[in-house]
Amino acid sequence: MADTYDLIVLGSGPGGYVAAIRASQLGMKVAIVEREKLGGICLNWGCIPTKALLRTSEIYHYMTHASAYGLSAQKPSFDLAAVVERSRKVANQLNMGVKGLMKKHKIAVVEGDGAITGKGKLTVTRNGKKTELAARTILVATGARARDLPFAKADGERIWTYRHALVPKVMPSKLLVVGSGAIGVEFASFYSDMGAEVTIVEMLPRILPVEDEDVSAFAHKAFAKQGMTIHVGAGVEKLGASKTGVTAAIKDKDGKVTTSEYSHAIVAIGIVPNTEGIGLEALGVKTDRGHIVVDGYGRTNVEGICAIGDVTGGPWLAHKAMHEGVVCIEALAGKKPHAFETWNIAGCTYSRPQVASVGLTEAKAKEAGHKVKVGKFPFIGNGKAIALGEAEGFIKTVFDEGTGELLGAHMVGAEVTELIQGYVIARQLETTEAELMHTVFPHPTLSEMMHESVLDAYGGALHF
Repeated sequence: MADTYDLIVLGSGPGGYVAAIRASQLGMKVAIVEREKLGGICLNWGCIPTKALLRTSEIYHYMTHASAYGLSAQKPSFDLAAVVERSRKVANQLNMGVKGLMKKHKIAVVEGDGAITGKGKLTVTRNGKKTELAARTILVATGARARDLPFAKADGERIWTYRHALVPKVMPSKLLVVGSGAIGVEFASFYSDMGAEVTIVEMLPRILPVEDEDVSAFAHKAFAKQGMTIHVGAGVEKLGASKTGVTAAIKDKDGKVTTSEYSHAIVAIGIVPNTEGIGLEALGVKTDRGHIVVDGYGRTNVEGICAIGDVTGGPWLAHKAMHEGVVCIEALAGKKPHAFETWNIAGCTYSRPQVASVGLTEAKAKEAGHKVKVGKFPFIGNGKAIALGEAEGFIKTVFDEGTGELLGAHMVGAEVTELIQGYVIARQLETTEAELMHTVFPHPTLSEMMHESVLDAYGGALHF
């Protein structure tokens, strides 16, 4: 006889485990099914361990530039195995934290591969043994995986996905990064700061293509100044691995093909949703290019089946999945939450310099028919940034000229991934330029640049 629950969550990534916790808080009997580790890709192989690596490379960068701060560090070096071990320990610590949360909220954890076998029915298979589960609602939160180049599958030795790049056995000497979204740029930044010679190839006309054009241009110059080689409007035509390295044929924007040798390559060209083999087809769950189609409450076209997170489409961000999970569960519980929307989801890239944004870019705002006012303030005009030795970067704000609505905010520079939330809150509260102008920002802080950028949009910047 099947174990019966109010809710079964298939997948324990940020969206899945948060949804399970919220459901338990609202009195539901919950089971969560996971085939690998609790916390999913983000916690174990994505957001968290990459930030641990990037923290190491940031400190290493400061060590190698100690003289800029009046300090002396003789011949800094690193132990790659120890660097990786620290990153894994951070991930493991948080994995144990999720286990503790499941226990605290009395959520049953069922390990194995889950597949929906009928209305309200799910079978979990592990080591050949099957466990039958049943529930009123099944929530699919199976996430996504890295997309391979069709002509060059990742082998884990010379051609890597993000998983391989997180646990390198050796330090790349000459690294090719295919793709310049957040994942590609973060790994490029880490390996460059750790001493690798890095080349980025981006098919679109600019790196970080979803960001504001000014931010992309600044980041491009910053990475090039650090020693990276960047090809935009270019593609990898061929990629071959041997025991000693990688050979890549790169076609530039003018159609010229150049063949170069690298020690390793990281492929970061997007993701593929994990929708295969979990029973969706038999039930007639609607998908679009592999992603599950849902409404603003995570409901699919099939009663009793909901979905959240990367498996439902972009933006492919952990915080988006978490909030989707809460909205979905509260709707199931009759709480009448606001339907989930993506208009105010911030994007963050933890490279050096960092990049963060929310809302419309200047170009997108104009395309949408807005007459805009744009403010921009550089890090060099901020006392705290200069004191930190981080005087490169800027903050840009985009307002609707007629209403004062904050349409978007875009940042590049030190710690902007922390600063962006101020503008996210402002947009959520429908704050206009007037409220932001009359808000007092503490001094000396990097956040003062947020104020100055708003003032600049209306001709009133004080410190530049």
